[in-house]
Amino acid sequence: MQRQYTGTAGKITNCQIGVFLAYASGQGRALVDRELYLPRSWTGDPLRLAAAGVPAGTGFATKPELLQQMIKRAAAAGMPFGWVAADEAYGDNGPLRDYLEEEEIAYVLAVSRDHLLAMPVGRRRADELAARLPRRAWQRLSCGDGAKGERRYDWALVAAGRPEISLLIRRSISRPSQLAFYLCHTPRPAPLSRLVKVAGARWAVEECFQAAKNEVGMEPLPGQALRTLVPLRHPGHACPGVPRCHPSRPR
Repeated sequence: MQRQYTGTAGKITNCQIGVFLAYASGQGRALVDRELYLPRSWTGDPLRLAAAGVPAGTGFATKPELLQQMIKRAAAAGMPFGWVAADEAYGDNGPLRDYLEEEEIAYVLAVSRDHLLAMPVGRRRADELAARLPRRAWQRLSCGDGAKGERRYDWALVAAGRPEISLLIRRSISRPSQLAFYLCHTPRPAPLSRLVKVAGARWAVEECFQAAKNEVGMEPLPGQALRTLVPLRHPGHACPGVPRCHPSRPR
């Protein structure tokens, strides 16, 4: 345990923080990997690590670096995923995006509203690009079912300075001022509808925890950071329920 900031509590508190990886497909979803985040105050104290049973040689790694390690393991194990989805703490991380792009792994990563994109006319903020969009740029689409039914938003896609990079923007129907931004890397062309479905699949990992909590009384770690893998031919949001084993290979 360590006093550190956790988004779950919205403050600095004594907690553990884990980075979790989920797999989402049309056949279900499952948690498939995890890493405990250790602050520098732990990794810089060998005696403390030994007393806690932490494997020898464990060094400090940021949360994006932990995610990258898990993606590498998933790829090495032959897991048939085609997309990576994550929140803005990971989307705003340049080295993680560079790794995914070098490996030609497609992603839909949330980014902050002040994220800068390289455009033909220079670098522009994500919210600045959204403000310039005409009305016809928006399409109303569902990103999957949620706890309260279908999650429908208005969506727009903005091409960036590189053909494989684009900015996906989500706008609330009832509160148009509420925007969310996703940086997309598509080594092969993908329609807007698919990007929207991948963005929506990120919630699968939270649903895994909720289902596990309901079924076996499992409580998530405070401050958990959660990421999702999406299969190659992603047909839509994952079906309800947590599979007892890893989802089978998509046909």
